Amino acid sequence: MKKITGLVILMIVSALFLIACGGENDTSSNGSSNENGEKLHIEVVAKGFQHQFWTAVSEGAEQAASDFGVTMNFTGPANETAIQEQNQMLSNAINQSPAAIALASLDTESQIDLISQAQNSGIPIIGFDSGVPGAPEGSITANASTDNYAAAELGAENIFDAISEDVDNATTEASVRIGIVSQEVNSMSIRTRTEGFMDRIVELVATSDNVSEEEIAIVGHDRYNNGVSENDAKVVVELQVPAQATDAAIQVSAQTLFNKPDLIAIFGTNELGGNGIINANQATGNRLQTDVVGGGFDSGALQIDAVRNGVLHGAITQNPVQIGYMAIELAVKAVNGEDVSDVDTGAVWYNASNVDSEDVQALLYE
Repeated sequence: MKKITGLVILMIVSALFLIACGGENDTSSNGSSNENGEKLHIEVVAKGFQHQFWTAVSEGAEQAASDFGVTMNFTGPANETAIQEQNQMLSNAINQSPAAIALASLDTESQIDLISQAQNSGIPIIGFDSGVPGAPEGSITANASTDNYAAAELGAENIFDAISEDVDNATTEASVRIGIVSQEVNSMSIRTRTEGFMDRIVELVATSDNVSEEEIAIVGHDRYNNGVSENDAKVVVELQVPAQATDAAIQVSAQTLFNKPDLIAIFGTNELGGNGIINANQATGNRLQTDVVGGGFDSGALQIDAVRNGVLHGAITQNPVQIGYMAIELAVKAVNGEDVSDVDTGAVWYNASNVDSEDVQALLYE
């Protein structure tokens, strides 16, 4: 073996020292600071704080900000109908000249000018939750979101399994009704869930040897009514949308469905809808415990308890912590010039048999 000279040792030590110093001081690789050595700042504009879902999203974003060494401001309007309030928040966010913005838009059309302003200022926008549907091409760098249509389809499939016998026995003289409660149908996430559940439940009902698609009436909202008369239908799918997105108004919508004797199933498209169904059930004779199969979307203490106790047949949970985390991670990567693409943050059906499992518990929030 050749003898290592002192000069060679010195060169090796020097090289290792330089590598170590570079690893400590070059924070651009993990997005923690800008060219001036300041921490990157990311503005996050959510849809609101009306639901516990957004608190969980915020927790995920905060964890990512800590992990990636950036600062973050998480804000949102009072509720998911406050479009102008969110627009002002987005304007304020742009005026902060952040490294990036994460946006869950309530109304993309009203934000086009603001989105263009951010784009012209070189501020990348990451969509999260339902993202920024209909935004100008190239203005949204990537999205961290649930595939809401597919998630709602999963809800329809699990509910149909529990009512398929009733569907097989339905007649025009003794029709059956499947209800959907949506707090509104304007935001992309709620509308997509409504359509995912509705489309899939109609498809599944039509697989019955007893019911054709022409014998399914979709009623309750002009956007979705299919023109089939209830009098000619064996199965009625009814969508209830309250005039206001409040607990009281949604409970009234759910009660309207429970008061119809032919109701066999009911599904809420978000936490507010699920809670409204549970509260309406208590006010109308507890039909969920006897002749109606109920399902929900998201979690929250009320829905989790209802699933655990068998009041609800089950519910869909997203991964809100992952949504918030990935929104920040995508923002950091975009700022650093890395290639980013849309991320599906996933959804799971939970019921009394798996609600307390480790895998499901990790996705639930109260």
